Amino acid sequence: MSPLKISWKSIWSKPLSSALNIMLIAFGTGILTILLLASTQISDKLENNSKDIDLVVGAKGSPLQLILSSIYYIDFPTGNIPLKEAQELARSPFVKKAVPLALGDNYNGVRIVGTDRNFVGIYKLKVKEGKFWQNDFETTIGTSVAENLKLKIGDTFYGAHGLTGSTDVHKTHAYKVAGILAPQGNVTDNLILTNISSVWKMHDHEEEKAHNHDEKSEAPEIENKEITSLLIQYRSPMSVVMFPRMVNESTNMQAASPAQESTRLFSLIGVGVDTLQWFAVLIMFIAAISVFVNLYNSLKERSYDLAIMRTLGASRGKLFLIVIAEGIMLTLAGTIIGIVLGHLALQFIGSNQESSQARLSGLIFLGEEAYLFVAGLAIGIFAAIIPAVQAYRSNISKILSKN
Repeated sequence: MSPLKISWKSIWSKPLSSALNIMLIAFGTGILTILLLASTQISDKLENNSKDIDLVVGAKGSPLQLILSSIYYIDFPTGNIPLKEAQELARSPFVKKAVPLALGDNYNGVRIVGTDRNFVGIYKLKVKEGKFWQNDFETTIGTSVAENLKLKIGDTFYGAHGLTGSTDVHKTHAYKVAGILAPQGNVTDNLILTNISSVWKMHDHEEEKAHNHDEKSEAPEIENKEITSLLIQYRSPMSVVMFPRMVNESTNMQAASPAQESTRLFSLIGVGVDTLQWFAVLIMFIAAISVFVNLYNSLKERSYDLAIMRTLGASRGKLFLIVIAEGIMLTLAGTIIGIVLGHLALQFIGSNQESSQARLSGLIFLGEEAYLFVAGLAIGIFAAIIPAVQAYRSNISKILSKN
């Protein structure tokens, strides 16, 4: 009989002890899998959604809140800023491109974003079906919005006030789907895009009466109009130093850097991730000790059987391999189960997240997960090496004489 078959039978001869060892390893591996997948996805989302945006200008308040609301669309805006002042900033020599955003409505939890065609350029958007929005109340929707809400070209829907919920529905105007974006792999997959005039008219009852459903009419004077924020691309390296300070010190608005705030956010998340990682490593260490104790006791119980195997011609090396194989089987079984459970748990967590922008997926597989298999292999060898050496050095005559 091969060493692997003997090791397999030995594991099944102690089902409760083996199950405990596998469960400990699976639990530790599962936590590490969740942390690896979640931290990687969060990092990728932070980078992909802000990589071409140098600065966000909005109402004074929390800079992190401004970034979360205007780039990741997972928080409430800090307020509104006057359109006239925003346009003056957009014409600054420090600014290469400025993208206005008008937020405030949603459709079934999906953000409706009023903006202009600069938004298309800054995110390099492409249309899969239909066209980009042109007239008032025309929308171009993200690919995930089309799939999840079953919307197609020509469909109409009513937006609701607020960033979530559908209690205060705007029945005055219906939005129409003019186009569906090609998959972008960023936040735009989960947005409904329209022009800013549509957002103004949806909230300005006087304007609605004055224009009486004339969707192509020009927007009113900008004096009293407001937007939520501006996405800024710098014109030169000098802008990095001069422009944010100018905004923060000489206007009633604030400038927030996506790179700085994203780094700060990830560092805050990282504290919790590091703590859980150490907790998972501790569990894995306990699992290694448990496997060691299991193999050590098993070796004592089977010493006579192993001695008989030696008298029947089994080499010292074969006994060594039997014990090592048993440790590796236990840890690899726990590692595989832990990785599977980690993916399933993260998929469950993601499916119950309210925000589609920050949704995590357990259906993503990373190359780094191979390190978890290596770790499982190392734990198995580490736990089994001492019992295996003892099996190798066992004195057959002494063992047989005691029995």
